[in-house]
Amino acid sequence: MVHGTVRIDPLFDRSDPAQVSGASVTFEPGARTAWHTHPLGQTLIVTAGLGWAQKDGEDAQEIPLGDIVWFAPGEKHWHGASARTAITHIAIQQKLDGKVVDWMENVTARQYCE
Repeated sequence: MVHGTVRIDPLFDRSDPAQVSGASVTFEPGARTAWHTHPLGQTLIVTAGLGWAQKDGEDAQEIPLGDIVWFAPGEKHWHGASARTAITHIAIQQKLDGKVVDWMENVTARQYCE
């Protein structure tokens, strides 16, 4: 679940017994995910632009080109572009029982860093 324009370009999706997948994800300015978790965690590698990421209970953090962000298994979070700059990152996650993400509520305008 996302707010705004997002393009997902799959990079790899390993078949059983491997469970890892990766994609290049581009969020246009102002675009962001809803709150969500990953059963086995997620790594983001920022390859272009500037964005935001926030873990539940923490302040949002700016994520510029070159940053690597790790979300632990089950950690509630969101991420996306800044209000004026697109961001592209490689997202790497693993499947657990065929599932890579659990979507939750939308990020409010107050939570999003405009």
